[in-house]
Amino acid sequence: MKRTFVAYLLLTLTASITMAQESNKYLKEQLPEYWSGNGIFSSGDETEGMWWRRFEDAVLDSLIEVATRRNLSVLTALENINTAKALWRQTQATLFPTLDLNSGWQRGMTSANNPQNAYTRSTEGYFSISADFSWEIDIFSRIQKRSKAQKQLFMASEEEYRAVMTSLYANVATTYYSLKQSIAQLKVLQQNAESQKNIKSLVESRYNSGLASKLDVAQARSVYYSTVASIPSMESTIESLRNALAILLATYPSQMSGWHTDGNLPQHVDAVAVGVPAMLLRNRPDVRSAEREVEAYALQLGAAKRDWLPSFYINGSIGSAAEEIDKIARARSITWQIAPSISWNLFDGKQSTYAKREAQAALDKSIISFNSTVLKAIQEVENAMSQYRNSIKQIVALSEAVNHSNETLKLSLDLYKQGLTQFQNVLDAQRTLLNYQNYLVQAQGGSIVALIQLYEALGSGW
Repeated sequence: MKRTFVAYLLLTLTASITMAQESNKYLKEQLPEYWSGNGIFSSGDETEGMWWRRFEDAVLDSLIEVATRRNLSVLTALENINTAKALWRQTQATLFPTLDLNSGWQRGMTSANNPQNAYTRSTEGYFSISADFSWEIDIFSRIQKRSKAQKQLFMASEEEYRAVMTSLYANVATTYYSLKQSIAQLKVLQQNAESQKNIKSLVESRYNSGLASKLDVAQARSVYYSTVASIPSMESTIESLRNALAILLATYPSQMSGWHTDGNLPQHVDAVAVGVPAMLLRNRPDVRSAEREVEAYALQLGAAKRDWLPSFYINGSIGSAAEEIDKIARARSITWQIAPSISWNLFDGKQSTYAKREAQAALDKSIISFNSTVLKAIQEVENAMSQYRNSIKQIVALSEAVNHSNETLKLSLDLYKQGLTQFQNVLDAQRTLLNYQNYLVQAQGGSIVALIQLYEALGSGW
């Protein structure tokens, strides 16, 4: 069993590489050899299917597992595959002859005024059974090409399903980590609100002792209540993200009420293997789907070109007929006929010509769509690489800013308690610390989202 599975993987990989090489003939421009990004990226082939396992988050693993089974877009894509497969099998069946079985009994009376019957009246009746067959011989492969075209469309629907899965995994992970980011931001607000509340109490005590002004109290209260006022908005954002996650899992938001997660974001700065641009031709399901459609329309064009050629048929039947049912099995009751025929439409008002032009236009359109899909894939990878690379730099800088802001607040508060500085310095330090802590959480969440988008853009996951 294990050897069979390994052999299947090798066969699939070989077929994918061959498909990528053949796709080059449809490209208007050759793909670049390397990505423009550098540093934390490598040119290794990113083929890991379950990329989300790198985050080592059991909750995310379970969410993706549930979404895979329940998501409505996935179920719709599966039904699209079934429909496309049925259409392919239907066209494939036209390659084989049809066989009909007929049986019956009839009775009739002839006219007595018919000179052919010598002006005699008679009654006749007999039983019959026959098997009739009809077969169009596909000498010029017209039917076979249409069957192969439908098979390519069926395979394109499979790639569309994989694209839905890739997008689903990315959407679940993005929504999940956006939720964790919002929870982390809520914690930042709550922690700063607690710190600001303590400072407000300190200023109020100093005011009661005559060591602070009324202005200091008003400013301390303003900063504190401004932070408190931001908490409900963040809680609303968290609830919205929970609802969005529920939709991805095809469940009602009320059923997510007992589900909780923390705001701990993973620190993921490992090197990412992005391969080379040419690998998108076999890794991206949407690119593979577009390439399948091109192949389908090319086959349909080939079939349209053969429509003006003659068609060859073989029709025939074999059966038995007798006046009495007990004689129907006798050799003298056997009937048969065979009728080969040729049909050649020499004039159809140029319908075949316009059908060929329509097929050519459909092929040209699919090639344009294929190139557009490839360009979009390149753009998405480049954008995701840039966002992830710059988010790492931003996290490093903001971490330093948060550390220095913490120190600034501590020093300014100590100096204020000693009466060596104005309270305005404390206020500025409070606002700066809150902003930088919030920016740092946003950058950490944005880094994870950019990494997820990079995996999606590379076509990983399916």
